[in-house]
Amino acid sequence: MRILIIEDDNTLKKTLLDGLTEFNYQTDLAENLKDGEYFISIRNYDLVLADWNLPDGSGIDVIAPVKTKSPRTAVVILSAKDDKQSEIETLRAGADDYIKKPFDFDVLVARIEARLRFGGTNLIEIENLIINPDEEKITYKGTEIELKGKPFEVLTHLARHRDQIVSKEQLLDAIWEEPELVTPNVIEVAINQIRQKMDKPLNIATIETVRRRGYRFCYPKPANMQ
Repeated sequence: MRILIIEDDNTLKKTLLDGLTEFNYQTDLAENLKDGEYFISIRNYDLVLADWNLPDGSGIDVIAPVKTKSPRTAVVILSAKDDKQSEIETLRAGADDYIKKPFDFDVLVARIEARLRFGGTNLIEIENLIINPDEEKITYKGTEIELKGKPFEVLTHLARHRDQIVSKEQLLDAIWEEPELVTPNVIEVAINQIRQKMDKPLNIATIETVRRRGYRFCYPKPANMQ
């Protein structure tokens, strides 16, 4: 699962980044509201962990864009404010949780786990096709499809944006931890694996190539129209 941390305090952001990585979460770090909003615009997150006080605004301001893009993505606000009104304001603004500083890290992780059980980016169901990002599992008409790793992530990302054309650069930035260290050819390899392991055996088309622009999720378009 992927978590976005929006925090400018050097000590705390290192604690969060290192600690969540140890719990096998994929994490991105933004140090201000502007960078946080940029990450939200290009990537899908299961949870956003944002500080109330940021150099250029409030973590509360990320709630609306996160929920507009993906209503099931959880937003947790960290705050040094310990008054009741601030907590009420945050929750009424749409946050899923409000955690006061200082906090015990193990308690934070437990509360994150609780939010992810009830939120997150969950199942994608399109007719007979079900994609489960949490379990990295795909089923078609009740049959499980063996597609893992980056091809699975590419398919999932395109399925979440099935009304859009997504470029190779956007896929690299959304899925690869260090996109600048890989070439766009890895996208072609992933797409080919999807078509070989999934589309061809099932006689369906899930991804179409849009020349010079990128790829678009096209299921349930018939296979012969790919």
